[in-house]
Amino acid sequence: MKERDDLAWEVASSYYRQERTMDSIAHDLGISRATVSRLLKHARATGLVRIEIAPRSTGRTALADQIQRGFGVTADVVPVAAGVSELVRLEQVCRVAAEHLDGLLEPGTVLGLAWGSTITEFARHLSHRHMPDSVVVQLNGAGNASRTGIPYTGAILDAVAEAYGSRVVHFPVPAFFDYPETKQAMWRERSIRGVLEVQRGARVAVFGVGALHGAVPSHVYSSGYLEERDYAAIARDRVVGDVCTVLLRENGTWADVELNRRATGPTPEQLARIPRRLCVASGAHRVPALLGALRAGAITDLVIDEATARLLLERAAPARG
Repeated sequence: MKERDDLAWEVASSYYRQERTMDSIAHDLGISRATVSRLLKHARATGLVRIEIAPRSTGRTALADQIQRGFGVTADVVPVAAGVSELVRLEQVCRVAAEHLDGLLEPGTVLGLAWGSTITEFARHLSHRHMPDSVVVQLNGAGNASRTGIPYTGAILDAVAEAYGSRVVHFPVPAFFDYPETKQAMWRERSIRGVLEVQRGARVAVFGVGALHGAVPSHVYSSGYLEERDYAAIARDRVVGDVCTVLLRENGTWADVELNRRATGPTPEQLARIPRRLCVASGAHRVPALLGALRAGAITDLVIDEATARLLLERAAPARG
């Protein structure tokens, strides 16, 4: 592997720094042009080569500026062609979000990660870049009455940890306890206190926003985590979605939502103690929950597609007057 990395470095240096052609590089090194192409692809995939496109002054930049002024966050608005499916839209947003995260990390970083359909896709697009002494910690429990959630969350955590060479810390609790008293008791256990302490040391967090309905259903609402009585309580409390399985109203309030007494994810107040909080969002169905998360102060960095950004600003406009 080291020999391949060394050769990839030599090829990348010749191609990008000296502006040589792949044919001339292949001739000098005694390899095929196809091998040069594969080595360049390897260099980009492993983070040896990082390509950045400078922003230009367009409507997308104006949208990002409006979001920043309105909500006090750093926004990256991703252009997506009209007419594409929601899954393609999500994929393109996740690609940009993965690059955004790369710029937030450094050796020794503790990265808090929430699970969900958005983060499952996001984890697929991370470039490989070794971060010595880094840690990936699960932010919210994933079990329910019929499954542990470990295979699902484990795959997400392992994908991120593999990309950065990080140590993984799991959070072996359900997404929602049956009783608030059970949560209070578990939070006193030494093993759980240890995970909570790692979470408190996070410098970066990554999460999506869960929506009750939509073309790309949020995992927490489509995989048996809630019962009929829970949905009835959600309706009474005017919940529109969640961040880290903590339920939110569109106005950003969450503290008096009944189900949150049993939720295991960090509240917006707890998230706010993490310096950088990257939210990845795509799709019109997520706009009410995203608006709630922004108003709750849960987000510092937002990666969003252009169409969803416009809908967000339109929906927020009456409240901002």
